[in-house]
Amino acid sequence: MFNRKERPADKPRTPEKTSGAPGVSDNGRDGGYNAGIAVFSYIVGGILVWSLIGWGLDNLWGTRWIVLAGALLGAAGGFYLSHMHGLTSPDKSAGGDNAARGPSQGEEQ
Repeated sequence: MFNRKERPADKPRTPEKTSGAPGVSDNGRDGGYNAGIAVFSYIVGGILVWSLIGWGLDNLWGTRWIVLAGALLGAAGGFYLSHMHGLTSPDKSAGGDNAARGPSQGEEQ
């Protein structure tokens, strides 16, 4: 192993390329299972974190409803994050079935 002083300086190190969002593979295809796990973890993580914040505020202020508001806020925030990372709406249909898009402009009924 090299320590910092003995590292060869002839080649600069560049960071490795990583995918844009968790759960999306490097080749551009969204890995269905990985994307699903990422969406699930965003939503459940948001619910847990904001519920704990709401629970703390409930104990601090003597109320009982802020934990529910925190859970709803966390679920909405988790879905928003997964949507902004492109995990909830695929660009292309995986099955190739165009029935969901409706008829094309030039096609007669």
